[in-house]
Amino acid sequence: MKVAVVGYPNVGKSSLINRLTGTREAVVHERPGVTRDRKELECEWNGRQFKLIDTGGVDFQDEDPLASSIRDQAKAGLADAQVAVLVVDVRAGIRPGDEEMADLLRRSPLGMIVAANKCDGVDEIPLAAEFHRLGLGAPIPVSAAQGLGSGDLLDRIVELLDLSPPTPDEPDGDTVRLAIIGRPNVGKSSLVNRFLGEERVIVSALAGTTRDAIDMPLMVGERKLTLVDTAGMRRQSKVADSIEYYTALRSQRAAERADVALVVCDAREGVTAQDLRVAELAMKAGCATAIVLNKWDVREGSEDDLDHERARVAEKLRLRPRVLTASALTGRHVARLLTEVLALGDRMAGRIPTAELNRFLAEAVQARQPPVGTRRGSSQHRLKLIYMAQIGERPPRFAIQINSRARVTRDYAYFLENRLRARYGMDGVPLVIDFVERGQRGREVPARPPRVDFPDFDDDHLEQTANP
Repeated sequence: MKVAVVGYPNVGKSSLINRLTGTREAVVHERPGVTRDRKELECEWNGRQFKLIDTGGVDFQDEDPLASSIRDQAKAGLADAQVAVLVVDVRAGIRPGDEEMADLLRRSPLGMIVAANKCDGVDEIPLAAEFHRLGLGAPIPVSAAQGLGSGDLLDRIVELLDLSPPTPDEPDGDTVRLAIIGRPNVGKSSLVNRFLGEERVIVSALAGTTRDAIDMPLMVGERKLTLVDTAGMRRQSKVADSIEYYTALRSQRAAERADVALVVCDAREGVTAQDLRVAELAMKAGCATAIVLNKWDVREGSEDDLDHERARVAEKLRLRPRVLTASALTGRHVARLLTEVLALGDRMAGRIPTAELNRFLAEAVQARQPPVGTRRGSSQHRLKLIYMAQIGERPPRFAIQINSRARVTRDYAYFLENRLRARYGMDGVPLVIDFVERGQRGREVPARPPRVDFPDFDDDHLEQTANP
């Protein structure tokens, strides 16, 4: 069951949704027009669960193309809901925009509620009486800032939802969370719309159109995906204002909650230094990652160009994610991206039998003998790899029992990791390999793996070599 929250710009819709859900998921700012795409948030009241749809402010007199797209998004939210909540500002009184929205709602079959927001004190409650003129029933005085009347509003929402016909249950099964991340204006929202087959999120040539991380369900065959469209992420030094800072922060959190991340790049520019930083961010968050060169139809690149991009990515990123081409405009290779996403999700959640891993370990030792180190005087000691097993997933985690951790070199750890990726097709999948001394068997595995320290991502070196 869904409830659409609509109204004029800057009346406090997102603040009210945060109050009702008890979260801070909806972006709130004193500047009007911050919310653009519609976003669904879970809400629960008295044992009844439903979703609140946050929409952008609707101004029917604004002729800006972006304002028109916001109106379309709000209407789509109403079409998907069973109840509509019209939020108004008691301090501003009835405005022409409120009357136009009320007229639109009166012609719909939805249950209607008028939430008279910004009643921050008892003395302001009588101001809500003016909104009887909208013809949508008695207004409910509320305060998103203070919480006044929020319980009465939720009671009314649940009452109207009980009168609505039930909606079908969502299909069961494991859900793969896919985050679409990248720099601003590389085509992330266009790609999301192509995946969904509809204009679900706003697309504009203006960079920074997407302001929030938007979750959207998608069925691929019998598999369930949750797409997360995110705002563009620029370098910290280029973040212009507080809104951009917080939207970029939400994009990072979306990557942390995802199983798979598609890093979208502009094929006309190739894989830039910032694209590699975004990919590194996803990998450090524990996401299986692939890089997508969008707008490949515009670049019309050759196989040599693609091989060059893949070689640079393999050189700069230790997880060696696959580099794929696509066109959100024409739909070329878009279905292949979803196939790759599902494969990465399966590898993140899959398990490799212990017997198979020990065969792999024996073959790796035969291909390259472990290093010999000198410790405690002049006697030489060789590293021995005794046993290997998988001890976790999402991301895959392996434990290798050895005779001494002091004899593990970074070079040999890299060798084992790269060979494991090549053997089981885990390019782009974060792997954790614990080297456990034989005397530590049976002890609790630490929260952080006692692995060899690898070098950090070198931004300065990356800038110098990003566009040779």
